[in-house]
Amino acid sequence: MKLLKSNSPRVVFRKTNINVIAQYITSKEAQDKVEIGINSKILLKYGWPKEAKKSLKSIPASYLTGFILGKKILDEKKKIPIIDFGMIRNLHKTKIYAFVKGLIDSGLKIKVDKNKDIFPDENRIKGESMKNKIPFEEIKAKINGGNSKWKNK
Repeated sequence: MKLLKSNSPRVVFRKTNINVIAQYITSKEAQDKVEIGINSKILLKYGWPKEAKKSLKSIPASYLTGFILGKKILDEKKKIPIIDFGMIRNLHKTKIYAFVKGLIDSGLKIKVDKNKDIFPDENRIKGESMKNKIPFEEIKAKINGGNSKWKNK
């Protein structure tokens, strides 16, 4: 309830059996409004291999989805949000923290406890342990360079 009463915007992360969903939500008088909504299927536009389509719910997909959402929030000059994981179990080094790292790496000033090792290892974020290899750096560069307003804010 405190989260809803704070009148701060929220970033909501949800995972499905197929992909991950990220939304920037504002609330007014107990009415939620999705201002920005994306899912990991958007990564196919940036070069995610079609043969790795079933891994759109992976740690790299979660990171890149957070990275895209963060860039969109900055591009539209939205207020810095609070993270809302909902009923997802809060375990360190999982998809939710890969998503948060993507938000932070995009340039959003999200407060996290830097003393704890909560983020997945860099090689897991880049998908080096995946069966179907993805061109992680190429995808991230396309996201970062695809919109001139998104270049290193």
